[in-house]
Amino acid sequence: MEVVDQFLQYLRVEKRYSPHTIIAYHTDLEQFCAFEPINQDQQSLINVNGKIIRSWIISLIDNNVTNRSVHRKITSLKSFYRFLQRKELVKTNPASKIVVPGLEKRLPEFLPQKNINLYLDNTSGIEENFSAFRDVLILEVFYDTGMRLSELIGLKDQDIDFQNLSLRVTGKRNKQRIIPLSLELTKTLKSFIQLKDQFFNSVQDRFLFVNDKGKKLYPMFVYRLVKDHLSAVTTASKRSPHVLRHSFATHMLNNGADINSIKEILGHANLAATQVYTHTTFEKLKEIYKQAHPRA
Repeated sequence: MEVVDQFLQYLRVEKRYSPHTIIAYHTDLEQFCAFEPINQDQQSLINVNGKIIRSWIISLIDNNVTNRSVHRKITSLKSFYRFLQRKELVKTNPASKIVVPGLEKRLPEFLPQKNINLYLDNTSGIEENFSAFRDVLILEVFYDTGMRLSELIGLKDQDIDFQNLSLRVTGKRNKQRIIPLSLELTKTLKSFIQLKDQFFNSVQDRFLFVNDKGKKLYPMFVYRLVKDHLSAVTTASKRSPHVLRHSFATHMLNNGADINSIKEILGHANLAATQVYTHTTFEKLKEIYKQAHPRA
């Protein structure tokens, strides 16, 4: 539908949402448009009322769609109809009074610090093998910086400031932030770039991490890489780049880092997104208390 396409273009150009987020919005709106009372008609979509939206939500719940997914779909509808209000295609937002189902609180999963150290401290002898060096370095950068998957893929050689031991990262909505680097990681990155120069031409504006043909990495490549390598140190069901991000934040808090500093490094828009890690830290404290206190 034309209004849906206009909305997605608005998210892409003005809001600068990531492709992944835009796909999620698109999927939600397609599902809603396929709902029988809408019948793929643009005027029907404009004339939607709260009753129709509630009927759709009930159908989702009846089909065992999780509360988290329903919550996201309602958010998509609210954003879409706010957009239509701005275009003066609707007078009111029919989704504004829809009650959002409660969400179960999920603590972020993370890996034990000793497991990650055991893996990263036993990678000697890979410096001359480009693929092996790259794979291990990707895990190290994830864990040492807490960056997102999309941010790592977008890194370029010139984003590294070797003199000031820092890294420039482009996050959500093209917001940039500076992440400090350890001296050891900075040296490792320099060695990696020198090795990469032996295989591929050194050109301006080159991506830091590339595949074996010198091309930009894609998300599934990195996801599978991380999952395979983490299998060596954990049997946890989740072995993803985001688990390394969670591990970074949790271990930093456990070792006394300031939560506001972690917020800036992670690139969170507000402190509430970072505070979820304090719950994990508190769980760790309770565990230590139970083990150490004689009357626990």
